[in-house]
Amino acid sequence: MFDPKIIDELKSIVGERYVLTSPEDLVAYSYDATFTSARPDLVVLPDNTQEVSEILKVASRELIPVVPRGMGSGLAAGSIPFGGGIVLALTRMDRLLDIDLDNMMATAEAGIIASELADAVAREGYFYPPDTTSVHYSTLGGNVACNAGGAHCLKYGITGHYVMAMEVVLADGRIMRVGGKATKNVTGYDLVHLLVGSEGTLAVITEVTVRFIAAPETERIAQAIFPKLTDAGRAINAVLASGANPSMVEIMDETAIKSVEEYLHIGLPLDVEAILLIQTDGDEADAVRGIEIAAEICRQKGAREVRVAATPEEGEEMWKARSSISGSLGRIRPNKLGEDITVPHSAVPEMIARIKEISAKWELPIVIFGHAGDGNLHPNILFDKRDPEESERVESAVGDLFRAAVEVGGSLSGEHGVGVLKRPYLEMAMGSVAVEMQKRIKQAWDPKNILNPGKIFLIE
Repeated sequence: MFDPKIIDELKSIVGERYVLTSPEDLVAYSYDATFTSARPDLVVLPDNTQEVSEILKVASRELIPVVPRGMGSGLAAGSIPFGGGIVLALTRMDRLLDIDLDNMMATAEAGIIASELADAVAREGYFYPPDTTSVHYSTLGGNVACNAGGAHCLKYGITGHYVMAMEVVLADGRIMRVGGKATKNVTGYDLVHLLVGSEGTLAVITEVTVRFIAAPETERIAQAIFPKLTDAGRAINAVLASGANPSMVEIMDETAIKSVEEYLHIGLPLDVEAILLIQTDGDEADAVRGIEIAAEICRQKGAREVRVAATPEEGEEMWKARSSISGSLGRIRPNKLGEDITVPHSAVPEMIARIKEISAKWELPIVIFGHAGDGNLHPNILFDKRDPEESERVESAVGDLFRAAVEVGGSLSGEHGVGVLKRPYLEMAMGSVAVEMQKRIKQAWDPKNILNPGKIFLIE
């Protein structure tokens, strides 16, 4: 239980209504998009960077854990307050501060919804490419903290490729700005990209400047239907090696297809093992040429049917199937563990085969979908957490998934981060020396270990 004097001090910083202590509020901030939860001792919602600074000064003085949080859409339990303390919810800090057309950069507070930033840029005729599945409800700060990705990462890169500058608050309350609008900046260590992907363990991100690019003139999208999943895997590599230059290559396996079809009834075939969704963009000639190349390669590699969308509306219908997968899986089992492994794109066929073997070994349905073009697969393990024996098998299957990814040259995460759920496997993926060096960085930035403690690794 918090000392009432500390609660009063926090209220004096942000206002009484923005310090939440009721059981209902604590439950609301106790979970994310995973199946885990833990209640904080209280929730504080600051309105600006200075208030964040004052809150962290109190937390540092009193040794109170602080867990930064956006919209709670994370998939690695990175924003769950397992040690209690303060959940620092940044959702009030949602202002778009500037769109600098001369330098093609935008600045916003960390709590802005990512799609709102992208939409504001689009209204000026430009394109902010990072497009996470959660883009319409995740925050910019959360995207930066996890170095989030999305379907367009294949051609355009992940969030970290667009971050130019940040304002952050250190564990002791000091405010620091890193980076800037200069295209080249190699003065000292690259603190911007040290903080990108740090999951709130080094500092609290309060403001971000990102670059944007010219919007492509047009897009083309094709749906390729494969009787054999292995043929789809081979087609992915062939498309990437061609001159098609796709902006997106997404995959759905047979379980995902069946789940979406039973959910939406949109005419997906139920007698095939995979569907690829391929998009090209650019000027009219390049986009058309690229999709024609990709479509022909898919036919050559065993696709039963390849449809190229004739209209934007038809393309949206094709994409609807892929974007509806997660929402449809609850029809199969009550719970799912959505994983986020990455492998070299050449290893996608082998990784798909190994996932199927793991599913059979542990007698658990594993749905395969994701950003296959850049090797970022999302195997979703379906289970019932009310069954302890089944939950144990899930843990074993997860370990096998991660080991398989590392063995084929991949890693534990492409966009979800490590959080708590992947922490036991970090040394397997990175080696003991790399983990030790990261712990030293954490201790240098946060010597009292109050910022999101226990995430990524444990500090003893």
